[in-house]
Amino acid sequence: MMVKGLLLPCLLIYKTLVLVSAQDTNSSSSSTTVNPHYAQLLNYSMIFYEAQRSGKLPENNRITWRQDSALTDGFDNNVTLTEGYYDAGNYLKFTVPLSHAISLLSWGGIEWFDSYKRTNLVEDLRGTIKWGTDWLIKAHPEPNTLYVQVGGGEIDNAYWGPDTGIPLPRPSFMVNSSAPGTDAAALTSAALSSASYLFKTHFNDSVYADELLSHAISLMNFADTARPWKPYSQSVPAAVDYYNTNRYESQLLFGSLWLNKATGNRTYLDQANAYYDMFQSELFYGITDWSDQTGAALVLGASLNAAKYKQAATDYLDRVLDTTSEDRICNYTYGGLFYCQGYSYSNSVMPPLNTALLVGFMKKAFPETGTNYTDFIRNQMNYILGENHMFTPYVVGVHKNSPQNPHHAAASGGTDLKKINESPRKMAHTLYGAIVGGPDYYDNFYDIRNDYRQTEVALDYNAPYQSLLAYQISIDASDPPYVNITQDRPNIISEDKSFAGWKIAVIVVAIILALTLIASAFWWRKRKQRANNSRKEKFIDNQKNDEAFVGGEQTVKV
Repeated sequence: MMVKGLLLPCLLIYKTLVLVSAQDTNSSSSSTTVNPHYAQLLNYSMIFYEAQRSGKLPENNRITWRQDSALTDGFDNNVTLTEGYYDAGNYLKFTVPLSHAISLLSWGGIEWFDSYKRTNLVEDLRGTIKWGTDWLIKAHPEPNTLYVQVGGGEIDNAYWGPDTGIPLPRPSFMVNSSAPGTDAAALTSAALSSASYLFKTHFNDSVYADELLSHAISLMNFADTARPWKPYSQSVPAAVDYYNTNRYESQLLFGSLWLNKATGNRTYLDQANAYYDMFQSELFYGITDWSDQTGAALVLGASLNAAKYKQAATDYLDRVLDTTSEDRICNYTYGGLFYCQGYSYSNSVMPPLNTALLVGFMKKAFPETGTNYTDFIRNQMNYILGENHMFTPYVVGVHKNSPQNPHHAAASGGTDLKKINESPRKMAHTLYGAIVGGPDYYDNFYDIRNDYRQTEVALDYNAPYQSLLAYQISIDASDPPYVNITQDRPNIISEDKSFAGWKIAVIVVAIILALTLIASAFWWRKRKQRANNSRKEKFIDNQKNDEAFVGGEQTVKV
């Protein structure tokens, strides 16, 4: 048992040695030397994706504490939806965040493929993406059908335990012609198109690339023709509490642009241009994430048709990065983290990672862009990798100050949801390479397992981060900040940040009632005391009158 527990760390050490030894075999990128720490981080990120695998695991599975699981997914609808990735710390599977992650991983692989070559991680990247795209193909069994979720939220979230006991039933949910999911279909098309381009041009696998492209074309046609256009969560209420969307315009633009890049067919660029002209006033100029692809679409469009999209992409990035205007949506924490209103509360590392990656793509397409772009990427990556007030890299398993309690059922080793933080006190397994949600606005990180806002992990958290690691390897050989950190993480008050709001309200009301009762008791006591004093004074007065009256009688009698 002990040998098995040591197997993964030993494999990771060996892999790191291989990565370092491979650094001199390819040296065509800007940085002539591969930093071994960044090589390890890139490897660890794909180790995290392996830890998220569902279904029957392959013989070369490196995560010894993971087992075959969820082997009947899709059977309720007579389809096979096994394999794929679990979305986050539990056992649900969602198409939308997976497609977002695959598109960013593929795009990063396309732009900085040399970083994977120089670190001997090409096959790892291939396996990471293919495990996801194989499942997306399964999720598209018919031209106008796309499965968008497996597992019920209430059932899954009530379970905290290993993958061997995942509760049933695990219902599967779809969109189709009668219940469209425009955004989901278009975003899945983008994921498959981007992966197709990567497999054809970099992995030299035209057969698989063609299969991916066939599904991408079919899905884009489904997205375009199934009317009325509407977000998938309007057709699948089960997704509302988890990945609720309210737009589809940016996904249609993003999907058609990726088809243009993957096929070289001008028809898809014309389609994209038509979407852009139609939706330009309706595009949402907020932070790009799984729910909206406006920024990603504009940056991709700029690389394909600069005359139409470059200025729009520049304006988008300038607006998002502007932290001084009155209508700004983002600011910086005191410690320097890019923090965005409405986005950062539940996972603060995501806005800087997603935005930095778009900045990196823009810089790659247009090297003449200003140094403020590269400064932004460097500053945000440095913060996330340890240059912060907590002296903490927000990556599991890379430093003594790394998060110790990621919100992850399988890795925790626990079986009691009510004792999620205490049982066990220490995680049973290290979730190497996982990015956690991150600190609060005050740069504080409490590392509490049930605080999903700070310690949750997810597929779409690691995707922009991994592509930024590939970018970093291509330009710089210096160490990440955590390498030189010797201080312990500050011992801040470990308050349970997930403490329910209703409990706080009850406590406040109880305190007010208690103070009211105390005040009332004091008032009644004072009133009673005044009454007693009044009665006493009256009694004394009466007694004096009686004495005077008696004395008078005696005087008379005398």
